[in-house]
Amino acid sequence: MASSPSPKPSFAPIKTRRAFEVICEQIREQLAAGTLKAGDKLPAERELAVEFQVSRSALREALRSLEVAGIIRNVKGAKGGAFVQTAEPDRIVQAMQDYVHLGDISLGELTEARLALQDIIVRLACARATETDLAELEAIAERTKRETSVEARYACAVEYYAVLARATKNRIFGIFVDSLSAILHEFVRGPDYETLQQSLIESRFKLVRHLRAKNEEAAVAEMRKHLERVHRHVRKNSKAAAKG
Repeated sequence: MASSPSPKPSFAPIKTRRAFEVICEQIREQLAAGTLKAGDKLPAERELAVEFQVSRSALREALRSLEVAGIIRNVKGAKGGAFVQTAEPDRIVQAMQDYVHLGDISLGELTEARLALQDIIVRLACARATETDLAELEAIAERTKRETSVEARYACAVEYYAVLARATKNRIFGIFVDSLSAILHEFVRGPDYETLQQSLIESRFKLVRHLRAKNEEAAVAEMRKHLERVHRHVRKNSKAAAKG
């Protein structure tokens, strides 16, 4: 059965100097209300400009801003126009990286948040992980042992955390974990990272054993010990980079 078409969005005239900001705000409000949904096409520029009572240049500025924010995509051609985008978690990852690079989030805040987040993830995974999830975690740990380059092993670590987050059956955790992995990547490399990785591999096997046994407290303790080793390394590298 075909789904019923979305109701036509209704916009109010703009009476402000920064018209494009209000246009963006109104379009976001229509998204929040469900009037606009992913895949919907916005009315033509001329029609929108008349409805908002703004110039075409102000409208285009708003549409460009929404495109940069990942809210819409502009498609050229006879069947083109402005379409509402589907959600892209990568934009959240990029936004968090930008906050860190701008100095709005400290490394200490990141590592503290990561410890708390992984506590929750491990507890949920202990209750919800399937045997398929656990087998995949083991396979990643085994593959890490065979890898010889630092970058390849780090990629395995990122994949391990992502699968663990996925085992919670809550996609939000996956988005946060991906964000933190991307941000911390620049801090983990260093002269002693290869030695650190060796100890982390065994820790990952231990964690899977605790998850399979449904031993929540042991699993949480293993992950916390695991991350504290990583974070000591991260802080050391960060201080060295600051001195350099």
